[in-house]
Amino acid sequence: MAAAKIAPSMLSSDFANLAAEAERMVRLGADWLHMDVMDGHFVPNLTLGAPVIQSLRKHTKAYLDCHLMVTNPSDYVEAFGKAGASGFTFHIEVARDNWKELIQSIKAKGMTPGVSLTPGTPVEDVFPLVEAENPVELVLVMTVEPGFGGQKFMPEMMDKVRTLRRKYPSLDIEVDGGLGPSTIDVAASAGANCIVAGSSIFGAADPGEVISVLRKSVEVSQNQS
Repeated sequence: MAAAKIAPSMLSSDFANLAAEAERMVRLGADWLHMDVMDGHFVPNLTLGAPVIQSLRKHTKAYLDCHLMVTNPSDYVEAFGKAGASGFTFHIEVARDNWKELIQSIKAKGMTPGVSLTPGTPVEDVFPLVEAENPVELVLVMTVEPGFGGQKFMPEMMDKVRTLRRKYPSLDIEVDGGLGPSTIDVAASAGANCIVAGSSIFGAADPGEVISVLRKSVEVSQNQS
């Protein structure tokens, strides 16, 4: 069974105090720190790149779960590997022709390869990457259109999660977008075990409580299935 992993989205943190925010999240029970990398091209927003990962890595031992919403993911592999990224998740929409090489280079740089799909992409598109000889180790199902924080969760994306969980019982299945105490049960019961949450954690009066609610929901669903 794939263990529950709660990954606060650092896009919602105070960027001016990133090291302190990372430390606070880990102290409050976060398993991973989710880093949203946007190039202003694949998505219309520009966020952070390898230099920020490198700076943050000096202050934390946490697993840095990097989600690359970029047009040319292969251009970033070397820099992110050097910077200390832990996971490198690319989008299938921009890697249809070179995902095999991409997975190989991500692993060669010591990172864990993952693939993400936007709401409009059919889940079948990632099956070959999970079943490959050299497979991705995580599938990230976007539950909002990528590019901006604070959007509403799309429950209709849970069909993708259910399909993946039925097919791949031990796969890390991540959901990202609009996740919080009010939407977690739907995602957890569909089979998601890696939960990215931004505003619902950082905007809470008690972020640690939210992290533990998210974790509990995943664990309860797993015990029932």
